[in-house]
Amino acid sequence: MGALYRLSCALDALNLAVGRLVTGLALVMVLVQFLVVVLRYVYGLGFIWLQESVLYMHAVIFMVGAGYTLLMDGHVRVDIFYREASRRRKALIDLLGTVFFLFPFCILVLYVSWPYVANAWAVHEGSKETSGIPGIYLLKTSILIFAGLLIVQGVSKGARALLTLLGLDTAFGPRREHHA
Repeated sequence: MGALYRLSCALDALNLAVGRLVTGLALVMVLVQFLVVVLRYVYGLGFIWLQESVLYMHAVIFMVGAGYTLLMDGHVRVDIFYREASRRRKALIDLLGTVFFLFPFCILVLYVSWPYVANAWAVHEGSKETSGIPGIYLLKTSILIFAGLLIVQGVSKGARALLTLLGLDTAFGPRREHHA
């Protein structure tokens, strides 16, 4: 069971690192958007590639940051039963939710989006605008990364829930709290 705990910690560390990178990207996105507005309304200049870069960053923040959000327990949930539940009941809800909802959803996203992303890569799909970013295929790849990082975090969440259900969650020390 120590291996399960170490696996969970390693998976958490991956999404924590990704989350920190994505968090930094949010500041860059705000600054670029500010630049777009200043260039447009003060100097009368517009750059399509710069405007598209904001869209790309926005997509990456939300798609790639989803696993980090799950790690931080930041996803919206219906808290009717969960809030007042015991630690073991929460672990059971987490395990069942991960196995029966999160994993099937992620597998469906991977299954449906794979051809879509593969086609974009096959032609190196770019912006429809002449001066746009020639990397739509990279943007579409964030869909696969989204599902993959959610699966990674789901495995960690499921492992921790299983350790709690087996009464071993405290055997490896207190759960690390993650801070961005």
